[in-house]
Amino acid sequence: MLDYLVRNACLPGENTLVDIAVGQGKIIEIATSLTGDAPVFEADGQLISCGFVESHLHLDKACILDRAKNKTGTLQGAISAVANAKSGFTEDDIYARGARVIEKAITEGTNAVRTHVEIDPGIGLAGFNAIKRLKADYVWAMDIEICVFPQEGLLNYPGTEELLREALDNGADLLGGCPYMDTDPEGQILRLFEMARDYDVDLDFHLDFDLDASWRHLDAVAKQAIAFGWQGRVMIGHVTKLSVLPKAQLDDTIALMRDAGIGLTVLPATDLFLTGRDHDHSVPHGVAPAHKLAAQGVCCTIATNNVLNPFTPYGDCSLSRMANLYANVSQLSTEAELETCFAMVADAPAKLLGRSSKIAVGEAASFIVLPAKSRAQVISEISRPIWGMKDGRVTFTHPAATIFHP
Repeated sequence: MLDYLVRNACLPGENTLVDIAVGQGKIIEIATSLTGDAPVFEADGQLISCGFVESHLHLDKACILDRAKNKTGTLQGAISAVANAKSGFTEDDIYARGARVIEKAITEGTNAVRTHVEIDPGIGLAGFNAIKRLKADYVWAMDIEICVFPQEGLLNYPGTEELLREALDNGADLLGGCPYMDTDPEGQILRLFEMARDYDVDLDFHLDFDLDASWRHLDAVAKQAIAFGWQGRVMIGHVTKLSVLPKAQLDDTIALMRDAGIGLTVLPATDLFLTGRDHDHSVPHGVAPAHKLAAQGVCCTIATNNVLNPFTPYGDCSLSRMANLYANVSQLSTEAELETCFAMVADAPAKLLGRSSKIAVGEAASFIVLPAKSRAQVISEISRPIWGMKDGRVTFTHPAATIFHP
């Protein structure tokens, strides 16, 4: 029954090293000095953790810098560049670029992803069909959740709703929104909640992606979340407006989100790259203070968003790096603060995607080995995983560098 034995592993918060026995895709025993006739991996006292979970990614428009440039560096510039390039996308092209990103993410210790996929009459279901193929082909290493959404508007783009419904009929996992791109933002929000109710799926909005605190769509989303009884089933991404709120207004907003059961995903690389372009000095960073919301019980995650495209012209799919970037921007340094950052790329997004983040007997043998003694150290040093498995199958190795002394 024993398929694998991991020796001398460090579990988070534990002082004693343990061995972990793996069989039939599960953790079947955790103890000291285990024996058994099975392949052995020597952890050498390094940290064992659940894999990282990418809660907001765009596989369909990744790796397109060769064909799409954001000449202004703004959000609108990125949207326009991708809209122009999208007309040339094919299903096989999307599949190949998505596979490249997935394989990067695997070697960085990620074993679950929520990817947003654009749906509209211009692209049709090409992106959705490509990502469905990727979901099936990479299930051995990555669980992929597909969120279909109308990037270029819903009510103002006839035919989009019908395509979204077709995708939901054919295996899409949840529904996304982008109200600021619609001629009727609140109308889009309402229609998406109605569709979510029809299909009994969660919602994940791109929301309030600017620095003008005088207006926002968050209130409309919160109102509908309560009206439809969708508390705990709504995430909002970016929400850069939160970064400019005075403390009293931020506290009120946190209370509103908590009452409406709305979670927040921050996308540090994209938010830093696109926001504040109209400032020639004292440039605001535009990253929402997720750690403050998490401390008040709001579900908060940190994610990559885009890789090598007009929204984010860089990226290696390392969530330890992304969490470190967030910690740096937010000026976090204590053990507890860095632990929170780790939780926002592991525990919180795992729960969001319905996965367990526990390393315990009976749980799936899906974990990574990190060259660190604590989760905080992983974030402070941007530790890269050296080995990982999903459901008892080794999915990658990334050996530590070797130094050749004279």
